[in-house]
Amino acid sequence: MILSTNLGYPRIGANRELKRAVEAYWDGDLAEDELRERCRALRKEHWQLQADLGLGHVPSNDFSLYDQVLDAVAMVGAVPDRFDWSGGDVDLDTYFAMARGVQEKDMTAGNREASGTQAMEMTKWFDTNYHYIVPEFEPEQSFELASTKVIDEFNEAQSYGLTTRPVLIGPVSLLLLGKMTDAHADPLDLLEELLPVYEEVLRRLEASGAEWVQLDEPCLALDLSDQQQAAYDQAYERLGSHADLDLLVATYFGGLAGNRETALNLPVSAVHLDLVRAPEQLGPALETAPDDLTLSLGLIDGRNVWRADLDAQLDATRRAVEHVGADRVMVGPSCSLLHVPVDLETEPDLGDEARTWLAFARQKIEEIVALARVASGEDDADTNAVFTASRQALESRRGSDRIHDETVQERMASVEETMLRRSEAHSTRRVAQQERLNLPALPTTTIGSFPQTADVREARRELKSGDLDRTDYERFIEERIADTIRRQEAIGLDVLVHGEPERSDMVEYFGQQLEGFLFTENGWVQSYGSRCVRPPIIYGDVARPEPMTVRWTRHAQSQTEKPVKGMLTGPVTILQWSFARDDQPRATTCRQIALAIRDEVADLERAGTPIIQIDEPALREGLPLRRAEWADYLSWAVGSFRLASAGARSETQIHTHMCYSEFGEILGAIADMDADVISMEASRSKMDLLDDFEAFDYPNQIGPGVYDIHSPRVPSQPEIESLIEKALGALRADQLWVNPDCGLKTRQWKEVTPALENMVGAAQNMREELSEPA
Repeated sequence: MILSTNLGYPRIGANRELKRAVEAYWDGDLAEDELRERCRALRKEHWQLQADLGLGHVPSNDFSLYDQVLDAVAMVGAVPDRFDWSGGDVDLDTYFAMARGVQEKDMTAGNREASGTQAMEMTKWFDTNYHYIVPEFEPEQSFELASTKVIDEFNEAQSYGLTTRPVLIGPVSLLLLGKMTDAHADPLDLLEELLPVYEEVLRRLEASGAEWVQLDEPCLALDLSDQQQAAYDQAYERLGSHADLDLLVATYFGGLAGNRETALNLPVSAVHLDLVRAPEQLGPALETAPDDLTLSLGLIDGRNVWRADLDAQLDATRRAVEHVGADRVMVGPSCSLLHVPVDLETEPDLGDEARTWLAFARQKIEEIVALARVASGEDDADTNAVFTASRQALESRRGSDRIHDETVQERMASVEETMLRRSEAHSTRRVAQQERLNLPALPTTTIGSFPQTADVREARRELKSGDLDRTDYERFIEERIADTIRRQEAIGLDVLVHGEPERSDMVEYFGQQLEGFLFTENGWVQSYGSRCVRPPIIYGDVARPEPMTVRWTRHAQSQTEKPVKGMLTGPVTILQWSFARDDQPRATTCRQIALAIRDEVADLERAGTPIIQIDEPALREGLPLRRAEWADYLSWAVGSFRLASAGARSETQIHTHMCYSEFGEILGAIADMDADVISMEASRSKMDLLDDFEAFDYPNQIGPGVYDIHSPRVPSQPEIESLIEKALGALRADQLWVNPDCGLKTRQWKEVTPALENMVGAAQNMREELSEPA
């Protein structure tokens, strides 16, 4: 019989219960025991739901208070020295300190020297919008079992009568995803030291009654060297020796390609294949898999929300069964369901037609179970209903008149190459921009958003419920914008922003004003820690009916003599952070969005906006995992940004923003974007990216972040000065801007104000040093 399985379930809860519990703990409103009890209730609910739906292998340890990689760091005791951990079990405060940092003194008292402990670096999880905490390893790193979470949660599930399949980040991927404190050291040199901890965990799980353990090795979807492939052989020769424990190595986010022989010949019981991202790998895997290896088929898309074509996936499943037999086939999602919303049943207002097109995590479990049952020869009313829903969804989408817009198609056909180029070179534009803006050296600014306070969120809720009419709501937003402008002027920033109080999310806000988008009420997905986003769903051709940001930008500019940036989200990011349609190439959808943003740029210019920022934090995130596919992606992604921005006049300064990714290998593409100013996350990594920009000789202006906004910690002025000084060692002073890493929406004014005051003070001090005679 074919086994239905799942790699992971969304941990946040259908109503974001985890977010609320964790944030209450951080705020001191919830005791640790109460937090843990709420987490236990949430885990039980998720396990029982999957079991009740008929899932054969229910995962455990897919739950996390912050991040699964951070959980693995705690498990192996790889706590950086700065967190003063003395060994033993990693306690909750140390765990959260690694993720968020520690503020040691009250910065609101005006103490600009206090700083605290900096959080560990955070970056994107492969090509998703999920962020993971980057492990830090010393060349002489030692490891010990310092968290028994995976064992505890397995035992917890057993107490409810459920034997789960524990999930771990595999040892090789854990090392490859980390960062050595010595840039010349190889993390794989630590493998022999690390493996005993994994062996101890497997022994304890086996003793507790575990039958299967899932080891996630997503790095097998990357281009690996011979040495890296050999590390997998080394690791699993050791780990595969537990005779009474079946190991499943899970790969996802792409195909195995050149790593296929390595993966399929590991001494494990099963290997999971992502057959959504790489359906072409099924045939070679069936032909070359050893006779005793079970293949776990990732046939249900774990990263998008469309109902599966179950008939097509049934054909693939039957093909596998014909080759290897039903007892050596599992069926599951392409990857963990962490990346999709929890339950379609929580959506009241999607509309009858659109609802039939979609499947969230719960519905995907139903699809997996139905697929396994039908492929096993079972036939009942429940499975037939799931297959019928799949067929009806496909037919409805193909025939819907909501999908295609002839006007959009005609405009796409009219795009010419000249529309992708600014009228003059950056060196010429820069002179015109400085004449218009008259900015000082090391100009200071922020990335866009300011704190979304309780009154802002309440006004948005009241507008939605009808308790606040549109006129009063807009008046309230204008007041918040005016207040944000006053605060920025008091801090002394050079280039201001309106603060985005009208925006719940930087992608959702634009999607709500564009044609071709659907929206959910509760379609939340974890981005990092307690931060959740609600991605829009792109179902059809994209067009802009009317201006989206001009009113608020014009109002902000009317409150000050200083320049105010117009704030837009770029086409690649809107695409990447949405659930995109799967019936046309992503490049086509991206260009449609770019044309809509191009129109907005033109309207902002007509309103007199001197600086327009088009954020592209997801450009690097969207880069394919295989280098051979980079050129095609970068061609259409960079082309889409230029299509959106290149219509601007020379005196209009175009900014862009990127964050939480590695950029060194694509600096040529970033330069080709031809933004006048690019701001980038850099503070947690201590300006590591500057070496790449210096070596590349980046031609335009850049603002490497000096303030980590994903931590509540307030950086001191000397700390920021040291970062600016480091930046000046790699860049010319006339290239450099001073700004935070990212937007300030999730922070509080009590943190933001002193941090920005320190940032402005640091920039002023460095200006004075620059002006002094040599």
